[in-house]
Amino acid sequence: MDYSIDKIPQSDWPKLLHEIPDAPKEMFGVGNLPTPDNKILSIVGSRKYSPYGKQVCEYLIQGLRGYPITIVSGLALGIDSIAHRAALKAGLQTIAVPGSGLSPKSLYPKSHFGLAREIIENGGGLLSEFEPGFEATKWSFPQRNRIMAGMSHAVLVIEAAEKSGTLITSRLATEYNRDVLTVPGSIFEEQSAGPHILIKLGAIPVTKPEDILEALGLEISEPAKKEINFEKLSEDEQAIVHILQSGVRDKENIIKKSNFDVSQAQIILMSLEMKGFIKDESGIIYII
Repeated sequence: MDYSIDKIPQSDWPKLLHEIPDAPKEMFGVGNLPTPDNKILSIVGSRKYSPYGKQVCEYLIQGLRGYPITIVSGLALGIDSIAHRAALKAGLQTIAVPGSGLSPKSLYPKSHFGLAREIIENGGGLLSEFEPGFEATKWSFPQRNRIMAGMSHAVLVIEAAEKSGTLITSRLATEYNRDVLTVPGSIFEEQSAGPHILIKLGAIPVTKPEDILEALGLEISEPAKKEINFEKLSEDEQAIVHILQSGVRDKENIIKKSNFDVSQAQIILMSLEMKGFIKDESGIIYII
């Protein structure tokens, strides 16, 4: 893998980055820039994410598979790295904007250098306004956030405490006239406080991938319905497959709509997975 750090000519910067009033003076990159004409979605969230936050992030990004979207995040621990990995899994381009320079010795966090390499190897890249040898500081992260907000068509906040630095990115996105999207959560969870504040301030609530596609102005394509030989399935298995074909993906909702008791539904789902008809990805079920 070629890990050469290049100074990027302004003419090659993401177009929207030129529009912000505090645009960087210079930019450095490794790998590829965002694919021209792709919609750019920045995803930010808490380092101390919940299982719900992880599941939601993976579910939403998986639902963007096949669309011309580049996922941008900050390479940090928590939701950032989950977003990058989910994008790689969904076959989407992803760009990391760390709060440090891009040299292997200074890249932050060092534990994510392997992830950075994987991003580059799969057609993505790294971007930073900092000199390659710059070490991350407390102030470099909020400064970096304006790059993420500025280059994006929209910013999606997954989880954030009431006083989280994550909200800086959403505030900047509003100032730059970008759409701010966020995921509602439990009123009892600290990490849901930030998204609920954003919703009160006018952010777009996101509960399914189609909400993101609509916000980005992308036409939602009808998923191809896979032909399934129902003769190979029991009546109970057929009932579950029909629910999946109606668009329900979340395991909990599948079980509720099936009218089976929980243990019976779990057995049916396990049977379908063993037969190769479905795949369970962190509680989100897909027909394969």
